[in-house]
Amino acid sequence: MEQFLQGMKDGSPIGIGYFSVSFTFGLAAVASGLSWWESLLVSMMNLTSAGQFAGITVMAAAGSYLELAVSQFVINLRYALMSISLSQKVDSRFGAAKKLILGFANTDEIFAVAMSREGEVGSRYFCGLAVLPYLGWTLGTLAGAVCGNILPRQVSDALGLAIYGMFIAIVVPAAKKDSRILKMVLLAVALSCCIYYVPMFQHISGGFSIIICAVAASAAGALFFPIEEEA
Repeated sequence: MEQFLQGMKDGSPIGIGYFSVSFTFGLAAVASGLSWWESLLVSMMNLTSAGQFAGITVMAAAGSYLELAVSQFVINLRYALMSISLSQKVDSRFGAAKKLILGFANTDEIFAVAMSREGEVGSRYFCGLAVLPYLGWTLGTLAGAVCGNILPRQVSDALGLAIYGMFIAIVVPAAKKDSRILKMVLLAVALSCCIYYVPMFQHISGGFSIIICAVAASAAGALFFPIEEEA
């Protein structure tokens, strides 16, 4: 129970941030033609902001199932890399059924917090870490879908910026603590800027851009700053 409560404590800022971001998703989903319960169902069965926003865009445009599947595969492919990495950090009692939950709840922010935890990640801690972000995401979607229209447009648009604040809150403390992490963060930022601004790379999608930057920065970190194996 102590591990579960610690996970909830660590996940509470993510849950608060997810509420505001998913509020915007609820607004966008209803504006795209989904009902409030359909919008809620999408968030209950998924936990990916970029994927869900892209999904309702395809739905609103009456796109094909193939187009929807390919877009989701490209945007969410980074989670496969994150799950593989995180699976190496979990303890021996993290069975197959629990890993299914890990794969479902493994978002960018949850992954960052779990990986920054010292030592192994237990199933109780991870479940505690994921529960508030999941509730924040689903309840925020419900609130946005049901009563979002009462807010001014400027306020609802501003809520979408909360996710960037979460990323900063996760990355900056770790980078300040370890200069090696800071160097890899700066490398990833530089690569992302190159892909975005250099004309020959601008055809690369956002999902693949994240994968390229993450893999390149991780590979550079493993090459130049390898972790010594314990005896």
